[in-house]
Parts: sequence; C-alpha cells; structure tokens
Amino acid sequence: MKPFRSGLEVAGLAAQRFVAHDGWAIASHIALSILTSLFPFLILLAALAGLFGTQSLADEAGTLIFDAWPREIAGPIAGEVHRVLTEQRGGVLTLGAALALYFSSSGVESLRVGLNRAYGLREMRPWWLTRLESIGYVVCGAFAMLAFALLVVLGPLIWRNVVLVAPGLEPLSLTVAIARIGITALLLAVILVIAHKFVAAGRRSILSVLPGIAVTLLLWFLAGLGFGYYLERFSNAYASTYGGLATAMVFLVFVYWLAAMFLFGGEVNGTVIAARRTRLQARMRARQAAAQGAAPGAAPGAAQGAAPGSSSGPTREGA
Repeated sequence: MKPFRSGLEVAGLAAQRFVAHDGWAIASHIALSILTSLFPFLILLAALAGLFGTQSLADEAGTLIFDAWPREIAGPIAGEVHRVLTEQRGGVLTLGAALALYFSSSGVESLRVGLNRAYGLREMRPWWLTRLESIGYVVCGAFAMLAFALLVVLGPLIWRNVVLVAPGLEPLSLTVAIARIGITALLLAVILVIAHKFVAAGRRSILSVLPGIAVTLLLWFLAGLGFGYYLERFSNAYASTYGGLATAMVFLVFVYWLAAMFLFGGEVNGTVIAARRTRLQARMRARQAAAQGAAPGAAPGAAQGAAPGSSSGPTREGA
C-alpha cells in the first residue's frame, strides 16, 4: 500500500504543478505547433527520400507515424499525408525544403517550452542556438523515420522469403504484424527519451526520466482506446459542429490531449527530481548539524584529558 500511496502523492503533486505551470495553455500551443509543422516535416521527408531515389519510403514513413493511432483519427489524416508525400514538387530541395525545415522545427521548440516549465528550468542559451538544435533534431528524426520505414518495407519481403523456405513458420505472421506496431512504440519511446533528456534545458540521467515516460506511454495508450471508442460512436458530433473542418478538429483535439499527457509526464519527473533534491539537501543539513554539534563537545574532553597530564608532569619533574 505504501508504494501505491506514494504514487498517488506524486500524481497529485504533478497535477498541481501542471496547473501552476499553465499546462493546459502550453498543451494547446504544442498541439497547434505540431499541426502546423506536421506537413512541412512530411514534405522534408519526401525530399530526403527523393534524394535516395526511394519516394515510396516517404509514404511508408508517413504511414508508420499513424500506425499506433486510432483508425478513426488516423484514417482521414493518412489520406492527406499520402497525397502530400506522393505529389511531385519542383525545387523542393531548395527554398521549399529550407522553409519546411524551419517551420517543422517549431514543434520541437514548443516541446522545449513545455518541458522547461515542467522541470522548473529557464533556457539560458540564445534563441538562434536552440532553433538550430531543433532543426538538427528534425533532420535526425527524418532520417530515423526513413530508416524505420526501410525496415518495415523490407520486413514483409524478408518474411515472405522465409515462409517460402520454411512454410511451418507461416502461423507466426500475426507476430510479425504485431512487431510492426512494436517498432512504432519503440520509436515513440526513443523520441520521448530524447525529448526529456536533451531537448529541455539542463541534463538528466535516463533513469530520472523513465517514470514520466512510462506514465506518458500508459496515458497515450488509454487515450487512444478511449478517443477511438468515442469517435466510433459519436463521430457525427464533430461533423455537425465543425462541418468540413471536422477532420482537422478531431486531429487537433486528439493531439491536444496527447500534449497534455506528455507535459504531465514531465511534471511527474519534475516532482520526483524535486523530492530527491529535497531529501538530499535535508541529509546534507543533518550532517552539517551533526558535525557542528560534535565539534563543541570535543573541546571539553580534550581539556579534561590535558589536565591530568599537566599535573603529573611537574610531579615527575619534582621526583
């Protein structure tokens, strides 16, 4: 019961910190930044894939992004993503790619703002340096997405050849399909580790950010199930309210909740780190107090030990 009670206390303190740090407002900022930076990122992805002559890889990478999303949300967006990634563009590697790179880095900047508040830190570096760092994360993320997409594309081909050689392995096809979702989950976990450890100001160990990452992944899983269930039964509510903008609004609301859960995970880490720091400071103060208390007690003892020696000295001299 004690670990459960401690977990509830951490969750309660994290919720208070979330509200105090304007978590809802920052979550809306993150959601809008991701919405506006998603398609520039995909355009950059298509441009990089075109460099290697594998345009289909970009489409596969775009599909990989939405594999773990509820189909009610991912379906309409995936269609637009496919159209963006398969459309031919002239000069995309020049000015268009540069603009796509800059605007897609805004999503990383919004995560930085939220995490800095969650950890109670201030960004002391100049804005242009953090923007360059965000652009670097975007480029690395694009190459990582292409690498994962390559594995996903080659995976089924390799598996089919393996089944031809060993037909007895065909019942494991479901396991291979689940592995595709596992790759997406692994990618999400890696992104969260990078965000918590490197994007925010300061430095933290991997162990110190794992509690918040675990909470975030659990909340995202539950949110996907819950939001998918809601849309499956009440999807007409968005269509009747927002009309032609229903798809965009569903995506924005879902990302808004994901961003809020991401920030809450950061607040969990911030709460745990603050508690550890408080305990460490309390131990240091206790040691200092013990050292100061022991120092005055040593002087009388030394004086008492010196008194007999001073009286015996003359006795021996007199003898």
